[in-house]
Amino acid sequence: MGDSSSSLPETRVPAELPRPYESLYVPPVPPRPPEAKLRFIVLLLLTFGSTYLVAGPAYSFSLLAILGAHEFGHYFACRYYRVDASLPYFLPMPLVLTGTLGAFIRIRQPILHKRDLFDIGIAGPIAGFLVALPVLFIGIYLSRLMPLSEAGGMSSLELGEPLLFKMAAWLTFGPIPDDEILVAHPMAFAGWFGLLATALNLFPFGQLDGGHIAYAVLGEKSTLVSKGTVVVLIGLSFFSLSWVAWTVLMAIMLVVLGARHPRVFDEDVPLDRGRMWLAAFAVLMFILCFTPEPIQPLDIVTAP
Repeated sequence: MGDSSSSLPETRVPAELPRPYESLYVPPVPPRPPEAKLRFIVLLLLTFGSTYLVAGPAYSFSLLAILGAHEFGHYFACRYYRVDASLPYFLPMPLVLTGTLGAFIRIRQPILHKRDLFDIGIAGPIAGFLVALPVLFIGIYLSRLMPLSEAGGMSSLELGEPLLFKMAAWLTFGPIPDDEILVAHPMAFAGWFGLLATALNLFPFGQLDGGHIAYAVLGEKSTLVSKGTVVVLIGLSFFSLSWVAWTVLMAIMLVVLGARHPRVFDEDVPLDRGRMWLAAFAVLMFILCFTPEPIQPLDIVTAP
């Protein structure tokens, strides 16, 4: 299940950098060819269909709004900084619990400056998070409680609750008794998946969104953070089998792409205070959206 902002080609930094950095010529972004727009529309419709089959139109529209906001956050940030990037690729997957593996964009050229990299990396998680918030709270409001004794046969899986999900449920229903469960409305299910996708992308690894942010803040030290992230994921895999697939994917990326993030020209130039505050907000988003056991055996079930 992925929702990342693609891989970036390696940037080769010359021995003597041109000064000022801003004087580097950046060609205009070429217009999208018709076939790219057609691919975007076809994948979007296929993903709508696969998510519709999972939990209906409320789930499908809500989830596509979250994923679309995330990827278009990256896309429009790329357009702003004149970085060539594809339209979002939505990934339909009717045979999985969520009906999709998420979405991503492909960035087709190196990002030269740390400021640009940071803004492009963080734009997606913030945009997706801002859409996921109302979807989650409206979905929880539309959900209902059910006695545990009546829940037999409704679902064999429990979805782990991120802190923000727990907060929304507590504000709506108060403390939920042990003999009751929350029957999640499809919009709440979409909000849950949106939170999980945000957390996955904010892992400070390689060329995930969190990896871009970590590199912009820490520079070369982010390489150690990427390696440490894989170690943490291996530990989480022993705690919950839900993490095995994500851990294997990260390990493959570590072997194929390496732990070192592609360099920018101004690697040693610190970020301004405003962006450092945004980096702290990214950490807060990760904490609110993360759950150590994303999927496990009954507490939340999806209402018909």
